[in-house]
Parts: sequence; C-alpha cells; structure tokens
Amino acid sequence: MAKRDYYDILGVPKNATDEDIKKAYRKLAMKHHPDRNQGDDAKKAEERFKEAKEAYEMLSEPQKRAAYDQYGHAGVDPNAAGVGGGFRGGPEGFGGFAEAFGDIFGDIFNSGRRGGGAGGPQVYRGSDLSYAMEITLDEAANGKEAQIRIPTWDTCDTCHGTGAKPGTSAKTCSSCNGAGTVHMRQGFFSIQQTCPHCHGSGKVIPEPCTTCSGAGKIKRQKTLEVKIPPGINEGMRIRSAGNGEPGTNGGPPGDLYIEIRIKEHEIFERDGDDLHCTVPVGLTTAALGGTMEVPTLGGKAEIELPEGTQHGKTFRLRGKGIKGLRSSYPGDLYCHVAVETPVKLTDQQRKLLRELDEALRKGGDKHSPNAKSWTDRVKDLFK
Repeated sequence: MAKRDYYDILGVPKNATDEDIKKAYRKLAMKHHPDRNQGDDAKKAEERFKEAKEAYEMLSEPQKRAAYDQYGHAGVDPNAAGVGGGFRGGPEGFGGFAEAFGDIFGDIFNSGRRGGGAGGPQVYRGSDLSYAMEITLDEAANGKEAQIRIPTWDTCDTCHGTGAKPGTSAKTCSSCNGAGTVHMRQGFFSIQQTCPHCHGSGKVIPEPCTTCSGAGKIKRQKTLEVKIPPGINEGMRIRSAGNGEPGTNGGPPGDLYIEIRIKEHEIFERDGDDLHCTVPVGLTTAALGGTMEVPTLGGKAEIELPEGTQHGKTFRLRGKGIKGLRSSYPGDLYCHVAVETPVKLTDQQRKLLRELDEALRKGGDKHSPNAKSWTDRVKDLFK
C-alpha cells in the first residue's frame, strides 16, 4: 500500500510553519496514543499514532522536510529509489555518493551514521525514543519527581554479548572481509553500501546464542528517575540522554524524550503563565456586593465584589498564576463572574421576586445599566 502524504496525515498545508506542524502532531498523538485507546480500536489507533509520529519526525527536521518536499517519499525512505535514478536513500545505500558531495547529501541521507567506512564496520547512533507523561496542573506548577519504566537492552548473560553460542565464536564475514561494507558499480559511480550478509558488523555468527538469537543483548524494563521542573507547560519535552535505543555496531545510544501532557483541571484553565476560572455568584450577592472567597493553586484568596456586579465581570489577582520555566514572576489569576439565577423557588420566593421586579420597573432604566443600550440596538434593527 502506498504511503499517505505526510502533510495529509498531520492535516496541515505544505506551507505550514514548524509550530503548526508541532501543534497538529500533539493533537494526533494525544488522540491516538495507545494508552488512551483500548479494545477493538487499539490496533487502528496504534497505526495512526505511528503514522503521525513518522510524519512529524520527517517534517520537523528542516533537511528531511526539504528532501521530502522535492522528491516525496523517495527522498527520505531508505528503501525507495532516490535521487539520481537508481541510488538508494539512507546511510546504507548512498554511502560513496554522499561522501563525494559532502554535507549536502550527507546530512540528509547519513544523519544516523557515526564513523566506520571502508576500513571497518559501519557504526550508527541509536534511534531516539518518545514517552508521553501525563501530570496534573498542580504538579506542572510545583514540579515533581517521578519514576517511569522504559525498555532497555542488557548484555546477554549466556553469551556475554558475543551473540555466539557458548563454546563457539563469531567469524569474519567472507563477503566484505570484515569491512562491513561492499562496493557496487552504478555506471561510472562506485557505490558503497552495507554488507547484506553481516549487516555492517563485519562478522557472522555460525551458531547463534539460543538465549538472545545472536543479538548479544536481551530486552528488559528499566526504572528511570525523572525530575519535572516547576512551571513546565503542555507539550514541552525533557531530554534524557543515552536512554534511547542502542546504537549499531558499538554506536552511541539515542536519547529519550519525555513529552508532557497536562490533565484537565476541574477549576482552572491555563493560558501560558496565567490561570482562568469561573466563579459562580448568587443573584443577591451580585446585587448587594460583599466579600467572596475564591480558590487558587496555592490556597485561597478573597475578592471584594462591588454592589451591582454584572455577569461576566472579570477580577484579576496578580501573582496568583504559575511561574513559568523562563519567567521571572508568576502570572495572574483571572476570575470570571457567573451570576446564577435561582431555581426551584417556593411560592413565597416567587412572590417576593415579583414584588422586587415591579419595584425595579418603577425605577426605570437606572436599575438596569444595559437595558437602555440593548433596547436601542433592537430598535435599530427595525429601522
């Protein structure tokens, strides 16, 4: 099946900014993350999650995006025919050509390569891993220390990392004579590619270890301590160096990126360093005024309601927001008044409200500050 267009996957146009691409990926990652989808939809969600991750990894890197925009999937797929008619993309197939033309092609097609070459096995850095961590708004504001479990590779206890069955050993690959690469002719070019027999290691194992199947390592779970700094925001990432996938042929491991997801708070909404909340106020309190207690992330605060407070009135409490990672001072808390209309009234209460309404009517528009302007706007509609 042909691959879908990366821009279509993320739902962004081809001229989308880096920030647009990042926002689109975050939205899809949250929607299709395996932890959020169980049951019959789990497999489909996992496929969508991987598809979005691949699209983001390509379009978030300027060089990869440039190659994709010019050549499509062939420009970034190591298994596709690439530029120049017949050259394979990726570090395995573009070797000599990339080296001849320097960083222009080397950065695009050999970004994972670290050392090696004709004199020895090809060495590659391990892939980076991503982990989504969900925290509360309070934890985001105050920081926390957490433990997560991630997959890791340990040396096989049976073969001690050799990959060979105990009592046997690996042998030099006869196809590449231990170089890890072979040369192929493409017209007048000599193309260097990873040896297909030893896969770049320069050695073959006649009798693989039965415990690790010749890999020399086994997969286990590792507990990692993570420190969440105070003020972290939605979508920010914490880098844990060296905790990604292991490298190939002795290459350095990749990194682990912990992406922060903040749970929805039952009271507050965050806007940068500021917080917003809706404060319900009774009809009598709004009319007569008074002191009202409101919650904050750090405790409680008081608001002085003036007489005649209207629905939608906003009160600002300075310094009651969140102190961001790069902020010198905390943000503010904005309290939005929602005047509540009484319900389930008794007959006596209804009578009192009607008497109050009649008395207010006799006072004219002075008791209803918005009534006159609203009436004028309605009249203008019928002129």
